[in-house]
Amino acid sequence: MNFTNFRFEIDGDGTALATWDMPDRSMNVITPQVMDELSQIIEKVASDEAIKGCVITSGKESFSGGADLTMLQSSNAEFMRVAKEKGEEAANTFLFEESRKLSLLYRRLETCGKPFAVAIHGVCLGGAFELALACHFRVLSDVDSTRVGLPEVKVGLFPGAGGTQRVARLMQTGDALQMLFKGEQLRPLMARNMGLAHAVAPREGIVQTAKDWIKNGGSAVAPWDQKGYKLPSNKVFSAAGMQIWPPANAIYRRETQDNYPAIRAILETVYQGLQLPMDLALKVESRWFAKILRSKEAAAMIRTLFLSMQDLNKGARRPKDIAPTSIKKVGVVGAGFMGASVAYVTANAGLQVVLIDRDVEAAEKGKAHSHKLMSDQIMKGRAKTADRDALLERIRTSADYSDLADCDLVIEAVFEDPKVKAEVIQKVEAAIRPDCIFASNTSTLPISGLAENSKNAGQFIGIHFFSPVEKMMLVEIIMGKETGDKALATALDYVRLIKKTPIVVNDSRGFFANRCVLAYILEGHLMFTEGLPAAMIEQAGKQAGMPVGPLSLNDEVGVDLGLKILKATKAQLGESSIVPQQEVLLTALVEKEGRLGRKNRKGFYDYPESGQKRLWSELKNLQSKHVEPELVDMQELKQRLLVTQALEAARTFEEGVITDPREADVGSILGFGFAPYTGGALSYIDFMGAKAFVELCRKLQEKHGDRFAPPKLLLDMAASGETFYGRAAAKKAA
Repeated sequence: MNFTNFRFEIDGDGTALATWDMPDRSMNVITPQVMDELSQIIEKVASDEAIKGCVITSGKESFSGGADLTMLQSSNAEFMRVAKEKGEEAANTFLFEESRKLSLLYRRLETCGKPFAVAIHGVCLGGAFELALACHFRVLSDVDSTRVGLPEVKVGLFPGAGGTQRVARLMQTGDALQMLFKGEQLRPLMARNMGLAHAVAPREGIVQTAKDWIKNGGSAVAPWDQKGYKLPSNKVFSAAGMQIWPPANAIYRRETQDNYPAIRAILETVYQGLQLPMDLALKVESRWFAKILRSKEAAAMIRTLFLSMQDLNKGARRPKDIAPTSIKKVGVVGAGFMGASVAYVTANAGLQVVLIDRDVEAAEKGKAHSHKLMSDQIMKGRAKTADRDALLERIRTSADYSDLADCDLVIEAVFEDPKVKAEVIQKVEAAIRPDCIFASNTSTLPISGLAENSKNAGQFIGIHFFSPVEKMMLVEIIMGKETGDKALATALDYVRLIKKTPIVVNDSRGFFANRCVLAYILEGHLMFTEGLPAAMIEQAGKQAGMPVGPLSLNDEVGVDLGLKILKATKAQLGESSIVPQQEVLLTALVEKEGRLGRKNRKGFYDYPESGQKRLWSELKNLQSKHVEPELVDMQELKQRLLVTQALEAARTFEEGVITDPREADVGSILGFGFAPYTGGALSYIDFMGAKAFVELCRKLQEKHGDRFAPPKLLLDMAASGETFYGRAAAKKAA
């Protein structure tokens, strides 16, 4: 049989091997053509008496990342066409039938009468892992890069090709729900121990292990199709079963605040499906999948967290006429917490690092941070001692700037003081090659101002890391007024090497992310000065979809830092540039109470050495008035906390600080956790509609002040019915 995406062969013992190897793609993905060819393979195996069974494997470094999500977008576009031509009922029927094609294909494989085994190396995620779950035997390579999982919830979807039903029949229901809710990737041994895989073997032996299972009479009947099969946690309506659902619902509410329809759908599909035979259960799953596919949350999250992020990670903003750079060695000046962390992620990417500080002892202290981080990985089984030794070998410590002479890129991460940075810039430029790119890791200081200290402003750029660097996936690349394309290309290439997601912003005080974050924190402060209970402010932030409340976030970044930024802004821009109530509050906390935030275990919260953080019991004494909790409108609090951030994002777009809505949305989610279910700060506006958003702003402005006044850009968009993404597409087309 001749296929485009598979190689199909039969050995002398009658065992077929289907090797998935899509041409012109680095990763196998599920497409309509792949589905058609897989269907042909299943029918060939089922109908040919000479074939005992089939092993499915990959011809690439990884098995598959799952379905091509553009395929789902096409289904939605077709839904709109059918709805327009034949009505919504016909469109719903179309979408249901389309969305269950993969589920029916996998069920046909599972019930075709011949045993199917899968041999997995590398990542096997989403729809690809659902294919594996439909196979009768699963063997994984023991290599650390092998991962399996169902991460669909991370883009607003859920496993819709049998994943919810098969996982819930292989594992205890509570464990299955937790796995489906989180969408985490599992290592081979963990997957086997959880019952999701049958065997783990060396990479070179996985196909033979799968073949041997077939030759030794492997069963072609899934456990749930066998007579006498019992659910791992017993029936739903049993004493054991009913111990699961009340706490599962409570966990769902606590973790999602009911903002994620896909996770709610997981609860429903597992609850309903476990009460039905498999074929009916799969039909229920497909109905829910079709419903979620039409949700605005799925549309927003797929666009931002899959398509846009993919574009940015592939270099969407990279200047096309600049040849690929070859970055081998990176200098990091400043071995404090940020600099040490930058050195770690750089060395972890395989690059050579020169870590500079005022003396070798300080530089070695920074290098010790990498030792600690790698030791933590070793303790968790995610790295070996040899990996740590190799990484540390790549970091050279020094106090001599001349050691930067052969660096391709130098990043300064010294104290946020213009004078200190100016001195470092001059020392670095006296030592580096003429073609070396210089980057400043600054979170507040304008790059154009810093570049005035440089002899070559065209090669001067900002690379703003977020803390903690090793965990945060976003990097802001800041263009100064004179920054050239080579500096931008080099910065983007570097960020890609360290496997982080870049957004490109133009120079501005606070750039993009910090402007939005400070607006969120300010709103929390103003709510507090209005007399609102601190606990309700924090809860409103979490209910709105933020990872933490604004007061907690202020503690994390430092209450003293917030006061310092406020004072610096006031000194440079005048009294009108700050909010007096905020200054009074922060001054009281920092200068009168000595509460600096998490760093000294006391801010808005207390941080005991043992036990969870808790709001400071004396906090209410800083309020001149108090609002009774029953009078608080939680919906309005949630709106205020999201609208203030979205407004600031819109202002940065209007000012040209950020020029691509994809970067605003990806940056807002990765950088400061803006409610992911919205798709990001600008998508929040787009999916609400500019007209409705402006009306909401006007309502909040009337009640809470001009900080909620919509900018002219939004007023124009409200009048024309435009969206940010529509404007961007029109500009690109022009």
